[in-house]
Amino acid sequence: MTIYPKLIIDALSHVRYPGSGKTIVEAGMVDDDIRIEGNKVSFSLIFDKPTDPFIKSVVKAAETAIQTHVGSQVEIAGNIRVATRQKARPEPLQLLPGVQNIIGVSSGKGGVGKSTVASNLAVALARLGYRVGLLDADIFGPSVPKMFDVEEARPYAEQIGGRDLIIPVEKYGVKLLSIGFFVDPDQATLWRGGMASNALKQLITDANWGQLDYFVIDLPPGTSDIHLTIVQTLPLTGVVVVSTPQEVALADARKGINMFTNEKVNVPILGLVENMAWFTPAELPENRYYLFGREGVRKLSEEMQLPLLGQIPLVQSIREGGDEGLPVALNGDSVTGQAFLQLAERVVEETVRRNAEQDPTRIVEVRR
Repeated sequence: MTIYPKLIIDALSHVRYPGSGKTIVEAGMVDDDIRIEGNKVSFSLIFDKPTDPFIKSVVKAAETAIQTHVGSQVEIAGNIRVATRQKARPEPLQLLPGVQNIIGVSSGKGGVGKSTVASNLAVALARLGYRVGLLDADIFGPSVPKMFDVEEARPYAEQIGGRDLIIPVEKYGVKLLSIGFFVDPDQATLWRGGMASNALKQLITDANWGQLDYFVIDLPPGTSDIHLTIVQTLPLTGVVVVSTPQEVALADARKGINMFTNEKVNVPILGLVENMAWFTPAELPENRYYLFGREGVRKLSEEMQLPLLGQIPLVQSIREGGDEGLPVALNGDSVTGQAFLQLAERVVEETVRRNAEQDPTRIVEVRR
């Protein structure tokens, strides 16, 4: 007996998927990769998720159906591959049509200065002449209002194009939004994951961000629902990972990098930033003391073949600037201000390179 694909499809039309009651053919679960070599038949069944509880029973039912309706001589046992549907990420700039590049700033753990880097990066990009927005996505520990000295700001909504849109606060040439503007700063935010994700989506989709060259997102530390919400809501251009040089922080940085490069998330890593790379006392500006280890992030960048975007020293003025709402990147003449301006330039370079890889025809202006 000659076996051909239609016989296989007809046989599989007798198999129903328990989750919907439809046949696996009607449900589009049979891939078109049917291969027939003599009596040996192989193909793939596609499920929505790898944890589908009906995978084993459906595969077994498919094997039985083929041997019943095509013939017992068919070699099918063990030849059915299981695949999962790859849900496409949103097309770039659907939700934020005026935004050119979306940069996430992430860290594997808290306390490594991620928000300080994100805030100064945004200010440095603005000083380079770019139109910049900064979203504080750290729902449970918002710090952007403090770092920009706008804790008393209360953004309002304005009707634009028939929609009520939140107008971001503007400071130092950067458009800002944070959940910190809408909650009591002295009270803990006791929200479940779903509430936090919905609040974050509102800050993204129900705000008038306008035309931006760079939209910087200060992500929460670690890996969480918030990160998944961001990557499922927005097409990130790439992520900047911040860590201190110490081994404890580097171990968590690796996990964060793995999350973004996982095939189910698949967000490019623009590069790494080593924060608190060394301590330099104000009275001895040429001295360097490696309090948290020496060049741990540089070694990690070489190990993982990722760019090292910058090394930021542990300097008192950076802490003071954050506490006083005066990011040190405002002072381009200082050593620390120069460090953040150079970081911004490196982020721009990596963004341009990534965009060129994705679309060689895309032209991005590099400002100096």
